[in-house]
Amino acid sequence: MYKLMAIDLDGTLLNSRGEVSGATRNALKKAMNSGIEVILASGRTIESIENFANELGTNKYLISGNGAAVYDIQNKKVIYSNFLSKEQVLKIATICEENSIHYNVYTEKEIIAKNLSYNVLYYHKENLKKPENRRTYINIVSNMIDYINNLENEHFLKITICDEDIKIFNSIIKKIKILDKFDVLDVEYMSRKKIKCGTEEVLVEYYYTEITNENVNKWTAIEFLMEKLKIKQDEVIAIGDNFNDREMIENSGLGIVMGNSNPFMKICGDIIVTDNNSDGVCQAIEKYVLENNY
Repeated sequence: MYKLMAIDLDGTLLNSRGEVSGATRNALKKAMNSGIEVILASGRTIESIENFANELGTNKYLISGNGAAVYDIQNKKVIYSNFLSKEQVLKIATICEENSIHYNVYTEKEIIAKNLSYNVLYYHKENLKKPENRRTYINIVSNMIDYINNLENEHFLKITICDEDIKIFNSIIKKIKILDKFDVLDVEYMSRKKIKCGTEEVLVEYYYTEITNENVNKWTAIEFLMEKLKIKQDEVIAIGDNFNDREMIENSGLGIVMGNSNPFMKICGDIIVTDNNSDGVCQAIEKYVLENNY
């Protein structure tokens, strides 16, 4: 019997418009009613994930920053963390500034950026459909390094680097990979997100990577929760689509990969379901999870 199900957000639980379908919501309720602890595990900020968790009723624990933090929603506190230091963030920010490449810094509460581009533009468009108290907070600043330098007692989850030019992007990644005490997410394909502009949908494409402190991944965070909740490895399910989901998909008792994942990710899991625009998570829960719990 499964007891814990970790689900990624973007590209997995959320469709390309950043929404959770009615069918998937119903499947999640069935899973929770069967006794499964549902954990949202994302690279997003704590506040952004918490908004979805409260909306869906998965409001006990969440995993943020690709495993940089585990947050106790009911008690409003971080119970596990592996944050980047301010010095680490400034080191990466300086490299990005010197090479004029786009980057964002994620804290527990906000995304710090210079402008609304790439993934930040996607979150901005998602925010427009939500009430103010349910939005991902985006802080646009003119001087990133000065702003970060002046922050006190801030916890840094990750840094995201984005660019449309593969040559520029790869040159920056090479510089960062030789640095110690960082983990750099290997993403070998373009991110593609649909953004609604008026009555039309615009496809936004870019290369990106995510930089965290070393030994940060979703599975390590899940292991912390397994110990806390007295759950065994074969009682865990993980559903995801991207490289930041690899460890949890490979190590869980049941690893489920979305149909919109790239070929590498599809060989990491036990099962492949339909894509995130075709209720893949709903299919996973109803066909492979609930049948095993009743």
